Amino acid sequence: MKILLSAYACEPNRGSEPGVGWHWAIELSRLGHTVWVVTRANNRTGIEAELASNPQPNLHFLYYDLPKWARWWKKGGRGVHLYYLLWQWGAYRKARLLIQQVTFDWAHHITFGVFRHPSFMAFLGIPFIFGPLGGGERAPYRLRKSFPFKGYIIDFLRDMINLFVTLDPITRAVYKRSALILCKTKETLKCIPKKYRYKCRICLEIGVDNIYERSMIEDTNRGTINGDDFFRVLFVGRLIYWKGVHLALKAFSQLYEAVPGAQITVIGSGSDETWLHDIAHGMNIIDKIEWIPWMKQKDVIKAYGEYDVLIFPSLHDSSGNVVLEAMAQGLPVVCLDLGGPAVLVDDTCGVVVKTFGSHEAAVVESLAQALIRFAENHELRRRCSAGASAHAAQFQWCHVVHNVYNNLQNSLEDRHSDDRQCELTSL
Repeated sequence: MKILLSAYACEPNRGSEPGVGWHWAIELSRLGHTVWVVTRANNRTGIEAELASNPQPNLHFLYYDLPKWARWWKKGGRGVHLYYLLWQWGAYRKARLLIQQVTFDWAHHITFGVFRHPSFMAFLGIPFIFGPLGGGERAPYRLRKSFPFKGYIIDFLRDMINLFVTLDPITRAVYKRSALILCKTKETLKCIPKKYRYKCRICLEIGVDNIYERSMIEDTNRGTINGDDFFRVLFVGRLIYWKGVHLALKAFSQLYEAVPGAQITVIGSGSDETWLHDIAHGMNIIDKIEWIPWMKQKDVIKAYGEYDVLIFPSLHDSSGNVVLEAMAQGLPVVCLDLGGPAVLVDDTCGVVVKTFGSHEAAVVESLAQALIRFAENHELRRRCSAGASAHAAQFQWCHVVHNVYNNLQNSLEDRHSDDRQCELTSL
């Protein structure tokens, strides 16, 4: 097939959204499809360098950016949403010229994957795939009480926007014109207007390249609580309130009381660093924490092998790239039953802590108890390590992309069946 892929974020050798855009493009090309990617001109240097080393004859790029004078809007993230909306319009106009030269079977919007952000590619007049989309996940109100005031206000405004965004006529028009809407989580699915949910399918957009199976000998020699050995906990992510780092620190404080040899490393930086340091000082664990502000992605991947468990109590992550990366390296995960991490993790590879109806103290206690069980039970660590690798293997990039397009015809047949049923019901 000939596929037009809209990927604002698309760069090789990157994580998060840029990595998602790149991997979907490259995997569609490897499946034998001819792919044209509309992306930012800012991504051109990295893309062309990668293609020079690893040519992909089925993969083509169309670059577009707003004028330089407009780029200051998104500096520091202040006006990134306005910039993105205007970029979408400009990219759509570029794509309109392209479809006069190339006959496409599908247009597919991949990044940014947020249900609040419309894609003008839906108006090209060719079959359109929207997503996978996230953004409908939300932090439970009972777990917001310890947020910094700024975070409480931001999450409240986010809830209001999510509540009313589907009244936007442009967004509704995109849903109407979509042949298939992919949602990352059930929370986002519930945010899609009911009349369009029959077009929706749930699937995460993230994947991994390589699965690392940790050897029994290596695992046996890893951190224990005997003698001078220690149990090592890892958190990776931005240091912002909704990532739940404060919950991880409070859980670690309880772990340290039970297992004095325990250590925790926090890799990341963000606007709430000072707030988190104050929390650590208040619990007298600041000297038990190793703070690493930044690491290259390839170094983070290597670092996973140095720890015993990843704690990732994010409150509204749509995907959870870090969780999947850690699992692919055989690292068990402790997370909450919210968003993408809850889709990725089960009891074969970690612990998913329930939050429904629970206050923060109960959630922290459950997180701490999960860490303590891993610290004291070597067999549990070994079993979940093997399970993590096995579970992550289902999310290799080639499988993720292939499954969507392999099942595309079935999905559309189901949709047409639903269309006919709706027509009969209305009659």
